[in-house]
Amino acid sequence: MTEGTKKQFNVREIREQFPALRQLIYNKNLIYFDNGATSQKPQVVLDAINNYYSKDNANIHRGVHYMSQKATTEYETARKTIQIYLHAKKSEEIIFTKGTTDGINLVANSYGELLSAGDEILITAMEHHSNIVPWQMLCERKKLTLRVAPINKKGELILEEFDKLLSTKTKLVAVTHISNTLGTINPVKELIQKAHAVGAKVLVDGAQSIQHMPIDVIDMDCDFFVFSGHKVFGPTGIGVLYGKEALLDKMPPYQGGGDMIAKVTFERTTYNELPFKFEAGTPHIAGGICLGKAFEFLSTMDMLAVQQYEKELTEYAQDLLDTFEGMRIIGEAKKKTSVVSFVMDGVHPFDIGTLLDKQGIAVRTGHHCTQPLMDFYGIPGTVRASFAFYNTREEVDTFITAVEKSINMLK
Repeated sequence: MTEGTKKQFNVREIREQFPALRQLIYNKNLIYFDNGATSQKPQVVLDAINNYYSKDNANIHRGVHYMSQKATTEYETARKTIQIYLHAKKSEEIIFTKGTTDGINLVANSYGELLSAGDEILITAMEHHSNIVPWQMLCERKKLTLRVAPINKKGELILEEFDKLLSTKTKLVAVTHISNTLGTINPVKELIQKAHAVGAKVLVDGAQSIQHMPIDVIDMDCDFFVFSGHKVFGPTGIGVLYGKEALLDKMPPYQGGGDMIAKVTFERTTYNELPFKFEAGTPHIAGGICLGKAFEFLSTMDMLAVQQYEKELTEYAQDLLDTFEGMRIIGEAKKKTSVVSFVMDGVHPFDIGTLLDKQGIAVRTGHHCTQPLMDFYGIPGTVRASFAFYNTREEVDTFITAVEKSINMLK
């Protein structure tokens, strides 16, 4: 579908395509504000899951029978759909993974083999544990150094400090596109230019951006881009690693097994071409096919309109929460979207989350897999409301009333 034929953004029409949003929780209409953890699924994705397992269930790439050939075609069509959506040059640059975490670990264990003792990896203070721990493990294994670029209290990366930490020793920069806790939108294109100037490669964690804004990996010029299918209206257990072809060609396989080989003897094994070199074993076939359907669905939408709508929704919720006495918003970057995290003086986040649940409102409480970030703010965790394009202002109004009721009960 071309840019000119994309559907006009209409939240009411969008909501009709998500069955989960029509259910009652404790006899209340569900308000789902936990999209940062996982998104709900449109009917086209649900239908595709059922269709694959009820009609087309067969292994791919090696079968000569009809069902195998059909499943293979659908799986590879999904890869092509995602390639086009990301504006990648080739479908071979799209590696199916289990999700963001798996993609980062693939890079750490494969590209990481190309690094040497004394090399440095640079991350930021707002990273998810998935973009911290694999690099710590790699640094320990290869005797590398992990550097952490600091942020200010608004939740913004301090660019001057980032610049100071960059050097010719920096071989990889791993940075989140949008913080899952703060909602901060990092200036990744600028960071990539700075990193490339010293010869470093860049991995962008797109787990929280892929569903909220247009993504163009060529314009961004990232070396790697990772995301999870379940956060972008697809199934769990599937995700994507995009990597530049020349770089992927240099990297050794991450895992050994079927489909990633060209020829196996007891003396030696030669490896398959991209993308299969990094896809050992029977993949999550239904997941890949249905992720393609999720991107077909997303491709009908004007993502710039989605981005603007979600920005306005986030600002509306944040402005209303700011009126509560004793309320503290965690993450007030000038450029942010889709996430409002907060704490209330004298009230534990878990207790607020529990009472909101009883009112039919799903939010996330805790450290959100960003414990170093919680330590920076000196708090145990937050209440996090995270939005998607199917959420509404009316839901925010109900949420605000429920927050007030919950706080009054707890104080």
